[in-house]
Amino acid sequence: MTTRRLQRLVLTGSITGAVIVALDGTALTVAQPALQRDLHASFGQVQWTSTGYLIAVASLLVFAGRLGDRYGHQQLFALGILGFGATSAGIGLAPGVGWVIGLRVAQGIFGALLQPATLGMLRATYPPDQLGMPLALRTSAIGLAAATGPVLGGALVAHWGWRAVFFLNVVPACLIGGLAWAVRRAVPVPVPVPAAVTSRAVTVNTAGPTAAGTTATGGVRTADGTADGLDLPGACLLALALVSLVHTLVALPESGWTVVTALGGAAAAFACGAFIRHERRTASPLVPLSVVGSATIASALAVLLSASAALFGTLFVSTYFLQDVLAMDPMESGLRVLPLAVLMVLSAPASAVLQRRYGPRRTTVTAMTLLTLGVFVLSQLDRTSTAPAIGAGFLLLGAGFGTVMVTATAVIVRHVSTAHAGVAGGLQQTAMNIGPTLGVATATMLVTLMTPATGDHSPGGPHWTAEAFRSAMGPTLLTLAAVAAIGGLAAARLPRRPADGDSRQRPA
Repeated sequence: MTTRRLQRLVLTGSITGAVIVALDGTALTVAQPALQRDLHASFGQVQWTSTGYLIAVASLLVFAGRLGDRYGHQQLFALGILGFGATSAGIGLAPGVGWVIGLRVAQGIFGALLQPATLGMLRATYPPDQLGMPLALRTSAIGLAAATGPVLGGALVAHWGWRAVFFLNVVPACLIGGLAWAVRRAVPVPVPVPAAVTSRAVTVNTAGPTAAGTTATGGVRTADGTADGLDLPGACLLALALVSLVHTLVALPESGWTVVTALGGAAAAFACGAFIRHERRTASPLVPLSVVGSATIASALAVLLSASAALFGTLFVSTYFLQDVLAMDPMESGLRVLPLAVLMVLSAPASAVLQRRYGPRRTTVTAMTLLTLGVFVLSQLDRTSTAPAIGAGFLLLGAGFGTVMVTATAVIVRHVSTAHAGVAGGLQQTAMNIGPTLGVATATMLVTLMTPATGDHSPGGPHWTAEAFRSAMGPTLLTLAAVAAIGGLAAARLPRRPADGDSRQRPA
C-alpha cells in the first residue's frame, strides 16, 4: 500500500470517527425528551445519560492516548469505534433507562479510546509540515456534524423514535472499524522495543542530556528520560481528579454549593495535587515532561479550554435568549445559530492556509479576538435586535472558534514527538470536554445569581421571566467574553512560525 493511499484511509477514519462522536452528542439532545417519555424516566435520570458519558470520556482520555502511544493508535481506534457502534446498538435496544445510563457509560469508555486516536493516527501518518489541512478537514467535518446533528436527530425522532438516533451510528462505525483493522493488518505499525531490552542499551545520564531512545511509536525510554510504562497510579489519580471536577461542575449550577459539591471540589483539588506530585517522582509518568513542561503546548491547551468554555457558555445563554426572550421555536432558533456552524466549516480550511502564511501566534490571537467580539456583540442584544445583528454575533463566533480549533490543535500535535502523540491528543480532547462543561456551569451560576427575585428558580431547571433573564444575560456574556480574552493572552505565547519549537525537541 502506497503512503498516499494510507494517508487517505487514515484521514477518512479520523474524520468519520470524529463525526460519529459529534453527531451522537448533538442528536441525543433532541432525542432526550422522547426517551424520557418512552422509558418513563425522571429528569435526573435523563440528565445522567449525558453526564455518565461525559464523566467516562473525560476521565480516560489521557490514559487512552498513552495506550495508543504504546500499542498503536490504529488498534485503539478500531477497538474504540467498534465498541462505540456496539454500545449504540445496545442503547437502541435498551428496555429501561438504567440500561441506557449503563451503556452510555460504556460508550464513553470506547469514546475515550477513539478520540485521541483520531489525532494520534494523523500525527503518525502525516509529516509535521503537512498536518494543517488534515486537521482543518477534520474540524470542518465536526462543525458540519454539529450543525446537522439536531436537524437529523429531530427527523429521526419524529419518524422512527429516539432509538433510531443510536442506530444511526452502527453501520458507519462497523464499516470504519473494519477498515481500520484491515489497514492495521496490512500495514503494521512499528512495535516498540520491550523495556527490558532497551534498558540494557539506553542509560540515563542524570548529570546531563540522555541519548535519544525513542522509537517511532513510543514505549521505550524517551528523550526526556521517561521509561516505558503505563503508570496506572497516575492514571487513577488523574481519572479521580477529572471525575470529581466534572461531577462538581455538572451539579453546581443546579444545587449550588452544598456539602456534596464542596466535597467534590475538594476531592478534585486533592487528586490533582497528588497526581502532580506522583508525576514528578515516577520513572514512567503518564504525561511526560516533554509534554507537560512545554510552554507552547500548555498555552495551546489554555487557548482551547478558554475558547470552548466561552463558546458553549455563550451558546447556552443565547439559546435561552432566542427561545424565552424572543419567543422563537426550536427550529427558528436553530436557524439563527446556523451561521456559527457555516463559518466553522468555512474557516477551518482557511485557517490552515493562514497558519502557514502568518504563523500560529498571529492567526490564533486574531481568531480569539473575533471570538471575543462575537460574545460581546451577543451580550448587547435585546428584544429589538434584528436578524442581521444576531447573525453577526454567531458569524464572529464561528469564524473565531473554527480557526482556533485548527491552529491550537495543530500546535499541540506538531510540537510533540510521534511517541507522545496519543498523550497530546488525549490532553487536547480533555480540554475540549472540560471547557464546555466549565462554560455552561459558569453561565448558569452567573445567570442564577444575577437574575432578580422575580425570576423562578424552581428545582426542575432554570426558568426565568424574559425581562429577568435579559437583565442577567449581558453581564454573564461579558464575563464569558473576558474568558475568551484571557485565552487570547495565552495565544500570544504560541510560536511565531509553524516550525518554531517543532517536534524536533532537544532532550530534557
